[in-house]
Amino acid sequence: MINNLESQIGEVLSVSRNAAHTFSKQTFEAIRLLAGLGVEGDAHMGKTVKHRSRVAQNPNQPNLRQVHFIHSELFDELRDAGFHVEPGQLGENITTRGIDLLGLPTGTKLYIGETAVVEMTGLRNPCTQIDHFQSGLLREVVDRDENGNLVRKAGVMGIVLTGGEVRTGDPVRVILPAEPFRPLERV
Repeated sequence: MINNLESQIGEVLSVSRNAAHTFSKQTFEAIRLLAGLGVEGDAHMGKTVKHRSRVAQNPNQPNLRQVHFIHSELFDELRDAGFHVEPGQLGENITTRGIDLLGLPTGTKLYIGETAVVEMTGLRNPCTQIDHFQSGLLREVVDRDENGNLVRKAGVMGIVLTGGEVRTGDPVRVILPAEPFRPLERV
């Protein structure tokens, strides 16, 4: 399955940011990624953590959550379960289509648009705020696999290696890290 991941070329369905610490983010035609920082004008931009729960633990830890991605196929799955979710509403910066984000190994690089490169650092850990957005949604974005292991489906996080503008419709190309592959874990 991993070999098929590198041949994936997806696209950017939507881009979002918000200067305030709110659950959802406003969609735009384009966002600018800044190397080592994240999304320009977003509350989570910075070299050190900006997510409130992480800041409370240790405000000096590196920000491994500079850019939040969600695959739009999750929205299709949620719609089938009776929920209505649009891009940006779950707090993601980049909504993709055509890439198995959750199946990527740690260290995968996503080449987006003309210049931007983001390295995958881990999985988003969905929290109860999702149920405040839509009651019952948390149980839809957290699942168990056939072995009883927790499966987090609310997106992946990354750090910006090379900045640039990211626009709706931009291609996204997957480049896998050197083996051995390490699965994405909660960050």
